[in-house]
Amino acid sequence: MNWNLLYNWNYQTKQTDIQNFLYSIIEMSSNQDNRPELYEEVKLYHNAREREKYDNMADLYAVINTLQQLEKAYIRDCVTPKEYTGACSKLLVQYKSAFRQVKEEFPTVEAFVRKYRLDCPAALERIKEDRPITIKDDKGNTSKCIADIVSLFITIMDRLRLNFKSVDELQPDLRDLADTMNRLSILPSDFEGKEKVGEWLGTLNSMQASDQLSDAQVRQLLFDLESSYSTFSKLLHNS
Repeated sequence: MNWNLLYNWNYQTKQTDIQNFLYSIIEMSSNQDNRPELYEEVKLYHNAREREKYDNMADLYAVINTLQQLEKAYIRDCVTPKEYTGACSKLLVQYKSAFRQVKEEFPTVEAFVRKYRLDCPAALERIKEDRPITIKDDKGNTSKCIADIVSLFITIMDRLRLNFKSVDELQPDLRDLADTMNRLSILPSDFEGKEKVGEWLGTLNSMQASDQLSDAQVRQLLFDLESSYSTFSKLLHNS
């Protein structure tokens, strides 16, 4: 299943829901008289700042709704545990970023959900636990390290696919990934992901912040990360 397409569909749905909400307010406040002005198009925004506000709400709506659909798909065995873990971890990272943009108006995600009548209990539970359901919370800080590693793998690979090449755009997350993997006791010392990430971190540390990786380096780094992430996922499922 293409979760990016589902996210985009949810984004468009959010814009439609907001507009329908405004239409309903006008309809309820009108009387039986035929008033042409009530049939005029309602604009959601009148300036760039207001447009950004609705865009931010649409982003949050899309992430929450997509997360709800992902949870249902996993329950129905429509996605594999590996696909679910990766997609869920990515959505949780996106949720945190999207919610920060609307936090001034909505202090809690529950307030946002109530206002726009979102039926998403599974998504709220996943947001509350802040980890995919496939990652068990029974080993102290181990579960948090695993969730952080998954998120960092996905974040860095997404950045590379979006043509991020500068050292200062890649090195911080790559360093965090190396540090977190080193803290995870269940990873063997010779885990190939540690070695590959360590080698690339050494390469970036030897460069200037404004330097950029070549296309060939980006392709190789992405390949090494995908390979390491796949091996990491297999290790988790076999443990």
